[in-house]
Amino acid sequence: MKISIVIPCFNEKNTIEEIVKKIKKQDIYNKEIIIIDDFSTDGTRELLKGTLKNSVEKIILNEKNFGKGYSVNQGIKSSTGNIVLIQDADLEYDPADYSKLIDPIVNGYADVVYGSRFVGSEQKRVLFFWHSIGNFFFNITFKYVHKFKFNRYGKLL
Repeated sequence: MKISIVIPCFNEKNTIEEIVKKIKKQDIYNKEIIIIDDFSTDGTRELLKGTLKNSVEKIILNEKNFGKGYSVNQGIKSSTGNIVLIQDADLEYDPADYSKLIDPIVNGYADVVYGSRFVGSEQKRVLFFWHSIGNFFFNITFKYVHKFKFNRYGKLL
């Protein structure tokens, strides 16, 4: 099992090295770290090209500031893992919690796991009516935008 950890960043020179160190300490499966810099102007790019270039598997440098969504998509496109995990560069989320996100997928309980800073850290299964409706529209939108095909249960074909 390989985990692709995608880190979009913009002006994170004060935290980017620390988050990479914390991720490296995690004993989770085989992992690749992909950092996407969204045209930082604070010295982050220089850190990536210098100090961190041999610490991560891939560094993508956007040629202009496209925004976080674009950067995340670039990271996902270049990922080679079975599971993709998106990690903000600002240390808000702790890599020590990765197993809480990965275990439900590995154990077959979920296809997708979303973390939340508002709900708390324990696993919760959500199958409420409005969540099912939301998932339906999310799947349709994702399918349309990315041209993936899903079965009627939302599984990727």
